[in-house]
Amino acid sequence: MSATLVVCGILLLLVLRVPIAFAILGPCIAYMALTDQSTGLSLRTAAQEIDSFPLLAVPLFILVGVTANHTGIADRIFAFAQVLFGRVRAGLGYVNIGVSVGFSWMSGSALADVAGVGKMTVPAMTSRGYSRRFSLGLSAASSLIGPVMPPSIPAIVYASVAAVSTAALFAAAVVPALLIAAGLAVAVFIWGRRQPHLAGRRPEPGEVRGAVLRVIGPLGAPVILLGGILSGLFTPTEAAAVGAAYVFFLGFCYRELGLKALWRIAVETATTAASIAIILAASGLLGWILAREQVPQALATFLLGFTDSPVVFLLLVNVALILIGTVLEPVAALVITVPVLLPVAVQFGVDPVHFGVITIVNLMIGLLTPPIGGVLFVLGSATRTPMQEVFRGTAPFLLPLIAVLALLTAAPDLVLFLPGYLGL
Repeated sequence: MSATLVVCGILLLLVLRVPIAFAILGPCIAYMALTDQSTGLSLRTAAQEIDSFPLLAVPLFILVGVTANHTGIADRIFAFAQVLFGRVRAGLGYVNIGVSVGFSWMSGSALADVAGVGKMTVPAMTSRGYSRRFSLGLSAASSLIGPVMPPSIPAIVYASVAAVSTAALFAAAVVPALLIAAGLAVAVFIWGRRQPHLAGRRPEPGEVRGAVLRVIGPLGAPVILLGGILSGLFTPTEAAAVGAAYVFFLGFCYRELGLKALWRIAVETATTAASIAIILAASGLLGWILAREQVPQALATFLLGFTDSPVVFLLLVNVALILIGTVLEPVAALVITVPVLLPVAVQFGVDPVHFGVITIVNLMIGLLTPPIGGVLFVLGSATRTPMQEVFRGTAPFLLPLIAVLALLTAAPDLVLFLPGYLGL
């Protein structure tokens, strides 16, 4: 049974809407049985994929994001962003982006961002005269800042699979995340020029003081998380544990964490972390099969015969990953594609950290496109809007996102400058 049949089997099961982990496991276990590999080897290979100390950061960062969602931290960031940007025309558009940037320092997940922040920003914008499509589209697009800006769950998964420094990947992702925010801000500015009725208002002095005081606690989270990681004081896993403790401390101080809230946080964290762990284990077995069948070597030979230009290679990868991201959940897509594509990228002279950032941004854009479109489904559910309507609002914002991706592809120094400066 060749790797081609395994991949075709996986795609068929995905089309039949079999859950991703089992769609991967079924053909892989069939391959192991038909090639006389032991069941013990299958289980050991899958288990080894998640037997990793760095991957412990994933459930801990999920815990940070879920706790922040349940403790009103997003509300405090929203009030602070209104003070900063609410006075300019179409100011709530910039507030939407600013809240996603602020919340991204804690969540690391687009779905957590859009579930918590989107549920708050869309009603606030529509009640003040913003079109519903624009509000939905901007909320969906800005949620992608979360999984790009560190701490990023996809970055932790990529670093584990690619055997690169998580701290270096975190540092490399800061500028791309800010560029995504800037690209969306330009889109808001262009749109806002044609909306004279969306004039801003100047906040009252007391309102400014109150918003600043309420956001001091949440602003300490990125200082602890990123400051600790980039300074070398914590490993990413240790920083995740400290960050979780800090967000819990804030929740108790704000009197938002009762027994019911703690139970909901525990269930949501465990459910999300378990689903990611099963996908990682299944994808680890698939990676072993692809390596045994020498798929990376065959792909490298084909691409090197097709082109010798790193830029052309990266453009082909961009197209392929965006298409893959439309049908696969990002964590599964990372674990499946990175073992195949990264060795080829290295042969083309592409830095693994640069390749990691490009891969993550590509797959995040896939979250905004049907048929899977995880962000579209979550935002539609949170705001009781059909997925088709959410996508119509999101489609115009794909242009600045793709423009930022093209810039990151063509200018690797934008990605590699910060980790090089920090010596990571």
